[in-house]
Amino acid sequence: MKLIYIVDDSQSDREGMKQYLELSGYEVQAFEDLHGVQVAIAKQVPDLLLQDVNLPDGDGFSYIKKLKQNYIFPVIFVSARTAESDRILGFELGADDYICKPFSSKELVLRVHALFRRIDMSVSAFRSGSSWLLGNSIMQLDEVSHLFSIDGKQVPLTAAEWRIMSYLVSNSGILITRSQILEHCFDYSFESYDRIVDTHVKNMRAKMGPLGSQWIETVRGYGYRFAGHSTASHSIADDQE
Repeated sequence: MKLIYIVDDSQSDREGMKQYLELSGYEVQAFEDLHGVQVAIAKQVPDLLLQDVNLPDGDGFSYIKKLKQNYIFPVIFVSARTAESDRILGFELGADDYICKPFSSKELVLRVHALFRRIDMSVSAFRSGSSWLLGNSIMQLDEVSHLFSIDGKQVPLTAAEWRIMSYLVSNSGILITRSQILEHCFDYSFESYDRIVDTHVKNMRAKMGPLGSQWIETVRGYGYRFAGHSTASHSIADDQE
């Protein structure tokens, strides 16, 4: 049973979300402030955090920014702050989704289901791990152990970045549009969210080092393409030679 933490200063919102998620088969713990969830995370890391933004003891955006430095579990913002700038900021901070209040309980449950489904699909796609070459550089991706490295140096990725990387790698050499990434990795297909994809890719490239923009190529006006070559196919070609 997956464990979900809820942080919301509205008692009615907390209880409503908790009730419907528990009816859907999830284990749920709810907190009214940041202090409560900080203590809980220190004891047990959840499978998902539903995070409000305006809280009595701090700002949800600032908290998630710090949280993502040490944890990679997925986060969904649930907030009455509905401005596009707020939604974009949420994604830039590494959130996997952003749900605007008011919302229906059915929508919440469906979005949580969709998130876990995407994560499970991403894990199964690379169950045995994979290695990739780009010149003399080697990339290794293993979703079972959740390890991603380049030339032996581990690269930390958020849950959203993992899904994008997995999707690009599974389509190595193929042009992937921003719309395809949105639909496959975020369940979005709106043009206004293209900036989310660009932001995630920019962050991923920065973490990957000097060759980041070469591993993930930009196809101007369209999208991105993973440029690595599988070591498995490379070995086969070497054997044939």
